[in-house]
Order: sequence, then C-alpha cells, then structure tokens
Amino acid sequence: MAVGLGPLPTLHPVPGFELGIASAGIKRPGRKDVVLMRCAEGSTVAGVFTLNAFCAAPVILSKKRVLGGAVRYLLTNTGNANAGTGEPGLEAATHTCAELARLAGVDEGCVLPFSTGVIGEPLPVAKIEAALPAALADLKADNWGAAASGIMTTDTLPKGASRQFVHDGVTVTVTGISKGAGMIKPNMATMLGYIATDAKVAQGVLQDLLRDAANKSFNRITIDGDTSTNDCCMLIATGQAALDEIAQPSGALFAALKQAVLDVAMELAQAIVRDGEGATKFVTVQVNGGATQQECLDVGYAVAHSPLIKTALFASDPNWGRILAAVGRAGVAQLDVSKIDVFLGDVCIASKGCRSPSYTEEQGSAVMAEAEIGIRIELGRGSCSETIWTTDLSHEYVKINAEYRT
Repeated sequence: MAVGLGPLPTLHPVPGFELGIASAGIKRPGRKDVVLMRCAEGSTVAGVFTLNAFCAAPVILSKKRVLGGAVRYLLTNTGNANAGTGEPGLEAATHTCAELARLAGVDEGCVLPFSTGVIGEPLPVAKIEAALPAALADLKADNWGAAASGIMTTDTLPKGASRQFVHDGVTVTVTGISKGAGMIKPNMATMLGYIATDAKVAQGVLQDLLRDAANKSFNRITIDGDTSTNDCCMLIATGQAALDEIAQPSGALFAALKQAVLDVAMELAQAIVRDGEGATKFVTVQVNGGATQQECLDVGYAVAHSPLIKTALFASDPNWGRILAAVGRAGVAQLDVSKIDVFLGDVCIASKGCRSPSYTEEQGSAVMAEAEIGIRIELGRGSCSETIWTTDLSHEYVKINAEYRT
C-alpha cells in the first residue's frame, strides 16, 4: 500500500506536448500498455539514462538519437523491458520506431523508444505496431493522467506532478509523470520519467538542468538497491510559451524554471519511494556533518540499503544498533565514532557513538510506529549534508518479486 500517496494532482497541459495511450496486450489482454508522446516541431529534448552495463536496447537507441536533436515522438511500452536481448532487441526497437515514423510522416531518427517490464524476453513487435494507430488517434494535451497509468508496471498508483509560474505576464508550465516501484536505486534518474515544459530552452542548458534536477531527486532514492537496465528520464522543452529562449543558465526566467523542474522531479521521485513494492514506511535518511558530499552519500546508502535496518523498520523495531553498524561499515576513512550522534525523528538514540543516556525504548518505538520516519546521522566531520529517501522491506516485497513472472 502506497505511503502517503493519493490521487493524481492537477496535471496542467503543456502547450506543444500531447500524449496518447493504447492497448497492445503485451502482458495482459486489454491492458493499456503503449504510451505515445508527441513534441511540437522545434522542441529541445534532454535525457539521462541508466549506467547499468546491461542497458536495454531502447536505452542504447534513445541515447544515440537524443543527441541528434529534432525529436518528435517518444514511444513507451510496458510489460517487456527489451533488455538482455542483444542485437535482435536493437532490431526490434528500431522496427517499432520505423513503423511509428512511417505512420506519423517523420524521419525515423525523430522517434525515441522506451520499454519497461520483464528482462530477457523478445519484444512483441507486431503487438506494439498494431497498437500505434490507436495511440496516434488518442493524442491529446490533457492525457497526462492516462499516460501516468499507462506506463505503470508493479506500481499501485500513477505518479504525476505539475507546477506553473508567471514570467513577464506569461504563464510557464512544467508537468511530469514517472513510474517505478521496484528495482529502484537510480544511477542517473528514475525507472521511467517524462517532464515537459513550454519554455524555450537551448539543448545544452536543458541537459544540464535535467542532470542537476535528477541528482537532487531521482538519484537520491532507493527501494532495494538495484539499478535497472531501463532507467530513463527525459525533459522536453516545446518552446511554445511567448518568451525568449533561455540560452544561458542565468537570469530570473532560468531560476524560476529550474526551481519548477526540481519541484516536479522531487515530487515524482518521492512518489516512487512512497509506492515502493510492499512498502509500509516512507523513510528519510539525512546525513549531516560530513567532510564531503560523497561520504554523506556513502553513509546514507549504507543505512538505506541495509536489509537488517529495513526489516526492523517494517517491524517498527527501534533496533538502533543496526544503524550504528551500517554507519560503521560505510567505508568512511578515519571515522571517529565518538563524534557521531544518531536520531530517530527528534529522539536521540545514540550520542558520541553509544546509546544516549536519555533514550528509552518507548521513545524509539513511538517513532518507528509512524508511517513516515526520519533517521538523522550527525557525523561531526565537516559541513556537508545529503538526504536519501527509502522504504522498509516487507513480506509483500518478497512476494511481489517472487511472483513477478508468474
């Protein structure tokens, strides 16, 4: 059950961006599992992609094509990842893009493919191609909600976010959707994420903007420590707003757009954690006082990835010794444990490297019983800080993944 994640908020249409949904029946008959997105001519597109060496065929193809510019269509299928499929997988992704290009009357290089689902199975090209006319016919600017549902796999709820701001009397919109619930420890972005704006942004500026936003949001979440073969996040700027192009990362318009994109990315990333497979807790791990950002991340992920800590969270057991053990094995050089304080919520559970004199088991249990839990670690080494969001590890997580292919 999703933790603190409700119905989709209002998702404002983005001028120059349309979405269409259709059913190919890839994994289940009648399931709407093909999502098509169309960008206005002249749009700029940026992308960040998984660093997994076994990256999927659509990732390989999209990484090449996004650099060429002139992207017009994004084609997503669920139910099949087209990963671990070798050269036949690349040919399959190329075929689906070519058929869409033919139907839409654009160059094949203008189509980017995306896939999510089971790894190692051949992509059902014929099924996807048969669904393309219906997806094209369904293209609408206000189809964000339906598209958010269409890209889901083990997600229990669709995920979307939207922001608007006014600059020189012109309203600028930023709207996005994402999917992901398991195999989540992004090493660039998220499982699949799509964010669009009607601002006009130079491609280089857009790419840097997406990379920065991903690093502060999607690259700070983990559910199970597994980086997917198919992670992609795209940022599209249609340029339909009546404003000058943002050609440099400076000025009031850029600052406002950067904040809106970050807000949307953060909301989408945290929604993935809230909907983590089998999750019953939404956990914020904050590490302060590090000598470097990296050692803060190392400590944060050591805690967030620990099966012992995650199962204790599920059981609402304030087993603080597991947190100390994770911090100690994070690999921080010359770590002085006598300077470390650890908090559950506002309760100090460990001070100067051992149990806090004021701590009681009742205090810890009260915090752990909450659906949203904060773990704060003060290293006492410097001024750097990092925050990571994660979940507990429940019986349901094991069940979902044990039965994923059945």
